[in-house]
Amino acid sequence: MRKAFFAIGFVLLAALTVLRALDPYPVQAVRELYFDSLQRLSPRAQADLPVRVVDIDEASLQSIGQWPWSRDRLGMLVDRMTGYGAAAIVFDVLFPEADRLSPANLAGDLQSLGVLAPGVTASELAPLDNDLRFARAIAAGPVVLGTANSTDKSAGAIKSLAGFVEVGNAPSVGLLPVEAAVPILAPLRDAASGIGVINISPFEEATVVRRIPLIWQGQEGLLPSLSIEGLRVATGESTIVLVGEPDLEGFMQSVRLSGFDIPTTPDGQMWVRYRPDTPDLYVSARDVLAEGDNPAVRAKLEGNIVFIGTSAAGLLDIRTTALGQNVPGVSIHAQLLEQILQGDFLRRDGAVQAAEVLVFLAIGLIVVGVMSVSGPVASIFAGLSAAAVIAGASWIAFRDKGILFDATFPLFGGFLTFAAVSAYQFVIADRDKRMIRRSFSHYVAPSVLGQIERSGHKLELGGVMQPVTVMFSDIRGFTPLSETMTATELVEVLNRLFTELGDEILLHQGTIDKFIGDAIMAFWNAPLEMADHPSRAAAAALGMRLALQRFNAAKGAPLPVAVALGVATGTVCVGNIGSRDRFNYTVVGETVNQAARIEAGCRAVDYDILVSRDTALGASDMAFLDAGRLTLKGVSERISASILVGGPEMAKTPEFQALLKAHEALIAAVGSGQETSEMLADCRARGVALEPGLHTFYDKMLQRRGDFASQASTHQTAMPR
Repeated sequence: MRKAFFAIGFVLLAALTVLRALDPYPVQAVRELYFDSLQRLSPRAQADLPVRVVDIDEASLQSIGQWPWSRDRLGMLVDRMTGYGAAAIVFDVLFPEADRLSPANLAGDLQSLGVLAPGVTASELAPLDNDLRFARAIAAGPVVLGTANSTDKSAGAIKSLAGFVEVGNAPSVGLLPVEAAVPILAPLRDAASGIGVINISPFEEATVVRRIPLIWQGQEGLLPSLSIEGLRVATGESTIVLVGEPDLEGFMQSVRLSGFDIPTTPDGQMWVRYRPDTPDLYVSARDVLAEGDNPAVRAKLEGNIVFIGTSAAGLLDIRTTALGQNVPGVSIHAQLLEQILQGDFLRRDGAVQAAEVLVFLAIGLIVVGVMSVSGPVASIFAGLSAAAVIAGASWIAFRDKGILFDATFPLFGGFLTFAAVSAYQFVIADRDKRMIRRSFSHYVAPSVLGQIERSGHKLELGGVMQPVTVMFSDIRGFTPLSETMTATELVEVLNRLFTELGDEILLHQGTIDKFIGDAIMAFWNAPLEMADHPSRAAAAALGMRLALQRFNAAKGAPLPVAVALGVATGTVCVGNIGSRDRFNYTVVGETVNQAARIEAGCRAVDYDILVSRDTALGASDMAFLDAGRLTLKGVSERISASILVGGPEMAKTPEFQALLKAHEALIAAVGSGQETSEMLADCRARGVALEPGLHTFYDKMLQRRGDFASQASTHQTAMPR
């Protein structure tokens, strides 16, 4: 079994290792949610860094007008920021087309309104062109303009204003592509100090921004991201260095710029470590455009790298961070640059991922090894201990070193290994229960079967001496009934009848031993002990009487069916009896024979339920009437027996108590040879009112005087009280 444990464990560990190598989306999704939780537990520390955002916010729109603003207004904004001493002005805005509000573009409309003289041409208005005014402002300052990955594949290409140097084995080969770039209006492009890609995700449908490409592969060379280009322009650098793996083509390691060594993923992305978004990052565009020199605005802009973007809800540039905050997209560029300046990087290289797989394998081997020796409880303890260590180490590595170690795969993988090995262990451990179920499922109630399974009852040859209550049932008049049907029809009737009767036995936690032709043998108090087994057997007999009445009422057979029930209580040998390869769980002993003889005695007393004296004493709460001392075939001595009239409810009624008293007097009279006609008529009337079947019992009583002859003075002690 231990070898099987290890075989299953090794196969599962190998399969999960392959799954980790394939890294399907569900594995990625769980991992990134875990990394988000690490960021929320330990966000990047707040610091006063030279990065700000000039926000085209709701207040600016209300003050200046709806977006887009005219380019001359944007030129004024750039002039003001240049005047405030911004180290770099970075637009998170696209300018692919000419300003529709330029006077030259509005000449026709102005002339039709009579505002402009008819002879003035668009060329004469060219010096007033808003785009040219904006371009002059851009040329006068350190301005970075943005492009983006275009869905229009015919949009063309844009050439970067930065230079690039590659170190290693062609790291740029693996960069994410800009297949077509959104163009920048030529006068603006020519005036800019830098051009950067504004996309913050290679897939714009990304709901949470966790990584941002620092360098893109454009159609005419490499393109930097907006943040990297803003840093380059602010520091006056001309060249960006790409560092790749020396032996692997197309695997980026880092970007070097202005003394910063920025770690990246192999495809050139950088993990963003967020801090909570706070108002101190932002300056309203309205305040920047306000006349005069505002010292508060100057303090926020002077010497800083300033991004221009929008937080206005209607402009649809709101993104979600790993902290779960919804922020303007421009602030994510700003946070990325803050992170670079702070040197607080997140790392997740090949060594970290290899360590994750090794830790997973270690946990899996621990789980399998401990389970093979000590079972699931010790394995759970060992697994939880290992999980706590791994989760704690992952958290500390993130907090102190910025290492993104995925604890989810080792933990979930270890759990799956535990579940699989536990399932196998359950299958092995369940074999005995399945054997028990096969042996008992048709013969005991489901509740009893469950208790047998939980108690681990042993299926071995042999038996033990134990008190039980045994029942035999037999169909009266079976031969005439069988003559009215074919064999197939008879079997169908028997099956329906046995189902009804058997259900009552199982309902009262009895064990069906066997079906013998038209008879049923059942017993109580084995395999599970129950102190009230005589009462349960008696209750089952009454239930079978009612079930038979329902069966006949539904015309379950061509002729009405009558059943005789004999019940006896005593000590027997109970256990598995038979050959070593084939055996049955049954009972053997004198009580079994007695129950069979008592069932046959039902014909002598002309009543359907007849029980031994021990059964009546054991079920003293039931409504019994003394049936005398019977001479049964195969039994040398007479046996005291009683008929079962009803249950505990009937036994408590005044009517039954009156019948019992009259019945005892009748027995005494019959046994002593007295005149009994009036007493018999009284008992018959009282009895039939309670249970119609007593009519035949009393009718036959005088023919059985010998059964009561010795009870004239002892009958009162023969019945339970």
